[in-house]
Amino acid sequence: MSTRNGCLETPTATKSSPSQRSLTRSMQAAWPAFTRRAPLALFTLASVVLAAFPIIPQLFGPGKGKDYPLWFDVGQWVLHGRDLYGEGEAAFRFLYPPFAALPLAALSYFGRAPMIILLTLVNIASWWVVIGASDRLAAQTRPLPWWAPALPSILCIFFIYGMFLLGQPNLLLLAMMLAGLCLLQAGRSWSAGALFAAAAAIKAFPFTILPYLVWRRYWRATASMVIFVAVFLVLAPAPFRGFQRNLDELQTWFRGMLLSHDENAFSQRSGRNWGWKNQSLYAVTHRLVRPVDAEAEAGERPLYVNIVTLDYETADRVFFSAATLIGLAFILAMPPRRRRTPQSDAAELAILLCLVVISSPVAYSYFFVWLLFPLTVLVYRAAVAQERLMRWGTWGLIAVAMVLFAIGIPDIHPRYGAAVGNSLWATAVLIAGLAWHMRLAAARS
Repeated sequence: MSTRNGCLETPTATKSSPSQRSLTRSMQAAWPAFTRRAPLALFTLASVVLAAFPIIPQLFGPGKGKDYPLWFDVGQWVLHGRDLYGEGEAAFRFLYPPFAALPLAALSYFGRAPMIILLTLVNIASWWVVIGASDRLAAQTRPLPWWAPALPSILCIFFIYGMFLLGQPNLLLLAMMLAGLCLLQAGRSWSAGALFAAAAAIKAFPFTILPYLVWRRYWRATASMVIFVAVFLVLAPAPFRGFQRNLDELQTWFRGMLLSHDENAFSQRSGRNWGWKNQSLYAVTHRLVRPVDAEAEAGERPLYVNIVTLDYETADRVFFSAATLIGLAFILAMPPRRRRTPQSDAAELAILLCLVVISSPVAYSYFFVWLLFPLTVLVYRAAVAQERLMRWGTWGLIAVAMVLFAIGIPDIHPRYGAAVGNSLWATAVLIAGLAWHMRLAAARS
């Protein structure tokens, strides 16, 4: 401010010049273009960065570790006619069904480095499919802010990072399951069932979607899934492995992985599967109701978090009771056919995928990449909700879940958070939010 004739002079608005007005219009015109391109640019940047973790050590370093060397070895076993499952402690280096070895054989044919590059490209493509299918299945009708499709991937970025670091197929399996659900909604039940079956034939835990298909009376998808599981597990490997040999290996895998368990080990991983890394309902239940050392694998000071002391058989009964109650609660919460809406179906399918993850006997951190779709549903609802309670309540549930995930960071010692099942409880929070939205959407129909 300045003075004139002894009085204060109030500043007046400065008129903008033609060049300034032109710049403002240009910025306003550029913003929609930025919002259209920003999600793709973020995805591209993230894909390049994440791809560097497996590719650079393989091409310019000592070679990529984690699960990649095992995948290459398994592929070579198939190419050279070796057995997939051996004897003794090394009998189950490969934990997956025999069918899963066939694509690894094709990928390893050209060598280790090309295989790692191809697996990385598969992960990138799977991630892209997951984002697109999640967007479609979320059934959001109101316009979304530009950041909404990107936020679920940001929230899941450490799980996605695990896919590239380890070489695990869980992101691919999620893409297959979501594509199958899209086909199911489009009325292409046989194709949907075939995709569900392929996912289950690669890594068994997606098979638990079958009871949902039965309950919702998707009879064609149910029949298709059962038939194609048999085709993939029994018939598909036969031309490459021999019919009888494949049957023998399938029986060995079934007995060793699904039927072999006691208080010391299950699924062929002594100590590890009972430890803090396993966030499944089964493992967490046992850690909470019987004295299981959550640090047995690391050989560190024993860590026990049990609130009661039961024996192994009783703990199993507690688990089956809890799993049954959770299943019944899901059934009771699902709206009847006449009350279903696209929005209630989105929340219902998101809950289903959460339950598939935690119902697997083994659920390490990278399994929770499947939460990308449930988080998409919740983020979309929070981003467009007009009611204050719904908007802030949904964001609050997402925030609580993220905090629960964070307290399981491996570098935090002692690992009480992970030992008591932080990822399991975080998933439970997301399920509660999804059930809330599912019931609200059904009530408004």
